[in-house]
Amino acid sequence: MAIRPIFLSSNLKDSLVETKEIDFEWHPGLSVTQKQKSIDSMHISAKEKFNKIKILEISSKSKITLGVNLSAFNLCLRTKDRQIGSVEVFFQGSKVFTNGGPYIDLYQKTSREAKKDQRLLESGDLLHFNFEQINWPLSPQTVFYDWLYCKALTQNERLAESLLDYNAFTDIEFNPRKSINCQAASAALFKSLNDKGMIIDAMKSNSNFIEIHKGHLTRKTLVQNSLF
Repeated sequence: MAIRPIFLSSNLKDSLVETKEIDFEWHPGLSVTQKQKSIDSMHISAKEKFNKIKILEISSKSKITLGVNLSAFNLCLRTKDRQIGSVEVFFQGSKVFTNGGPYIDLYQKTSREAKKDQRLLESGDLLHFNFEQINWPLSPQTVFYDWLYCKALTQNERLAESLLDYNAFTDIEFNPRKSINCQAASAALFKSLNDKGMIIDAMKSNSNFIEIHKGHLTRKTLVQNSLF
């Protein structure tokens, strides 16, 4: 058995994302087939626990093409100077450490190459992010990653419209004990911002997004701490 979070768009006034834990049968192994068996098991358990949810797995292991395309490794955005890259490469390449960064050459790499670049492990403590000459803080947690993901969706209307058909999101690769950022959580955030009519205002400026994100983060962190 395993426990993993599911992220739901929230109807609550003080929350944008609800994080719930799911117990399900884990199918060990690194193959896509085994991962998909675990995804199926998790989704069955989630549907038994929660009513009226439509779940989408967002990862390269998803059985649904939409879920694969929405992976941060595949979902792309365009910068102001017309560079095109995935959410993952811009996230990794924008990191600023005590001894280096941002490593903007990673913007031209594949997602996998960017994530595995040794400089990200050898440059000291992470201080902040710098993207398009704008600094993004480490707090609230996940704010820059979430902004990149939402920004990409605003530039990919067809994918965004398809995402809005769902109200619950998972990422079989995400373990909250080991990682902070999660594409499934970012998707749930976008869904809630859209449904509450807040997405346009949130994306108007970095400061707007940070302020709106603070309420989302507080709620999400409290839920996760109670579960894990």
